[in-house]
Amino acid sequence: MGIIVGLLVSSNAAFAHESGVLRHLYLPTGDSVPLWVEMGAYSAIALGTLFGGWRIVHTMGSRITKLRPVGGSAAETAGAFTIPLATMFGIPVSTTHTITGAIMGVGATSRLSAVRWGIAGRIVWAWIMTIPAAAAISALCLVLLERVNPL
Repeated sequence: MGIIVGLLVSSNAAFAHESGVLRHLYLPTGDSVPLWVEMGAYSAIALGTLFGGWRIVHTMGSRITKLRPVGGSAAETAGAFTIPLATMFGIPVSTTHTITGAIMGVGATSRLSAVRWGIAGRIVWAWIMTIPAAAAISALCLVLLERVNPL
């Protein structure tokens, strides 16, 4: 939602409505999130969970370490405290990174070998590779868009 609001604040593009009235997809300030942005983000999260989230939940709860209800509760509580604390100090954290670390911590409390470190390592590598992959895809999109519509 923050990215979409940031784009709406930074852009001043107008789009023609069916009735011929110009409607601006522009926000003067980022003080509030429009309802349609919230609903779109919530819908995207729900659809992502519906169609692929079960694999992530399975990996987090069964493949990294075998979680029991008390361990899952402890990991969720740790994530719930970690995110506001990091935010208070201005440290950018991801909820996914936070909960993954908490799950590894819960698994390691019983014994270090309870955590499947190979799977955890692959997850960390996927996080690291996301940044250059996103940069490469965005560069490719820019090149394609400039060829289609040169300035």
